[in-house]
Amino acid sequence: MSLSRRDFLKLGSTIAGSAVLSACGPVYDWLDGDQTAGPNSILPEADFRLLNRMTYGPTVSTRQQFAQLGMGNWIEEQLQPESIENFTCTLRLRNLSTLEKSASDLFDQSNQLFDSLDKQTVPGELRQATLLRQVYSQRQFFEIMVEFWNDHFNITTEKGACFYLKTVDDREVSRAHAFGSFGDLLSASAHSPAMLVYLDNQANQRGAPNENYARELMELHSLGVDAGYTQKDVMELARCLTGWSVKEHFWRGEFTFDEDMHDIGSKTVLGMHINSAGQSEAESVIELLGRHPSTARFVATKLTRRFIADDVPADLVDKAATAFEQTGGDIPSVLRLILLDGLPHMQPKYKRPVNFVTSALRLLEAETDGGDPMQHYMLRMGQRYFGWPTPDGYPDTNTPWQATLLPRWLFAFALVRNEIPGTDLDLVDLVERAGAHTLPEAINQISALLLGTPLPAIERDKLIASLTEFNASDEEMLTVITGGILASPAFQWR
Repeated sequence: MSLSRRDFLKLGSTIAGSAVLSACGPVYDWLDGDQTAGPNSILPEADFRLLNRMTYGPTVSTRQQFAQLGMGNWIEEQLQPESIENFTCTLRLRNLSTLEKSASDLFDQSNQLFDSLDKQTVPGELRQATLLRQVYSQRQFFEIMVEFWNDHFNITTEKGACFYLKTVDDREVSRAHAFGSFGDLLSASAHSPAMLVYLDNQANQRGAPNENYARELMELHSLGVDAGYTQKDVMELARCLTGWSVKEHFWRGEFTFDEDMHDIGSKTVLGMHINSAGQSEAESVIELLGRHPSTARFVATKLTRRFIADDVPADLVDKAATAFEQTGGDIPSVLRLILLDGLPHMQPKYKRPVNFVTSALRLLEAETDGGDPMQHYMLRMGQRYFGWPTPDGYPDTNTPWQATLLPRWLFAFALVRNEIPGTDLDLVDLVERAGAHTLPEAINQISALLLGTPLPAIERDKLIASLTEFNASDEEMLTVITGGILASPAFQWR
């Protein structure tokens, strides 16, 4: 390209800051009715917004399938991911050897050179696989929910043995139960060695109780902080959980219950009297938590916030909580209600870095291996996979993420200039396959892909005119404008 990097960044920033792209809201708000020369997949605003919540970026094929099936049928299909063919995504994961291994094998692989642990390969492959699944999986809503549950039951790979245990947790907790019963999901998390290590329950022993996991199990995983439980309930649950630990030698990394470390004697949690019964004591409490009305409301609120709006509609939460209770915590039933009844209440949500990166890659049909260079950009934006240090998970509201615009700009311009090793983008081929033959048509295609609809013709032509004095080629102008759209406030919302 003849444009210098300095000129490219300057021009791209100018375009991103133009009046037409600087609005902090969806592009539909300022449409002038010109929808010519875009892909034949332009959807009504409500449908496009819904797809942005249920996918990591609604590609042309996704939009067309949505239009053919209709909203209800498309949602039902996504709620049954096992029925969706996903071979091409699976093929991309074939060289990641750690994803299906047991905890013991993962530890052994990390400890091949005497006593020097390699703590990068296993979590590195998990991060790489997560990005590849989010970008290329046809089971998009499933991946969205896997991310949600990984946030809800947050575990960082930076703590102790979690660097290899999280791979098993991701597979056997979040992925295995994403669309199942919340009670089963809660139980699977409670038996997860990664969770027990992360929240120190392996140190919870008779005579030396550690209440860390018991507290978070109530506060963050089930009832919510305002549910009315007491410190006494936390301590009694911690007593129930004594002896819940992780094997350290044979079958390393598997769950174990150590009877010798268990605090015998009766307990009372949330008014429920529990006789001394070993491992089943905590399991009876976990079952109670999984179906508790406060859990129904807490989970319904979090799901509504994720998919509808930061300020959750109270009536919708009430309905979702009722659906939770009536179905015994059936996750698809709760999601179905939130999505269909909540559509009129959807408000713009600021893209978290994961949504920003994956939507750019998906919508521009980029090829990426998801490796370290791409992961580095995620880290700079503040959302490295499995990197949040505290148990509450990455923030799910707009405000915490609105200070990350500069690293987003740098990613956007590096992507369109093909400066990220392991990632390739061919804008010319993309617009040619879409049938664009002129620069205005190409920009219409890119805008429709990224924002849901072409730019108003007058504003589009202003952007082109602003670049002509630099004697840039059509390809350069397309690249600059694409980078500018990615970096613009308009693309930061979903």
